[in-house]
Amino acid sequence: MTTPYPPPAAQPANDKTTLWGVLGIVLGLICCWPLGVVFGILALQEAKKAGKPPTLAYIAFAASALNLIGGIVYITSL
Repeated sequence: MTTPYPPPAAQPANDKTTLWGVLGIVLGLICCWPLGVVFGILALQEAKKAGKPPTLAYIAFAASALNLIGGIVYITSL
């Protein structure tokens, strides 16, 4: 009697937590903080749905806040 082959490995979940988080960090730091916040919110929602830690979403929020504060400091120093 032969033993059956093990079942194939499960495909990775198609969640976009990392995508939204990285986009939020990059856009929050480089150009426009509102898009960083939006992508941070999307990353937070996807992380909750997928059961992943929301670290990238929090970093996106922090990056957006730093960009906002830097912009305010820059404008007030003119």
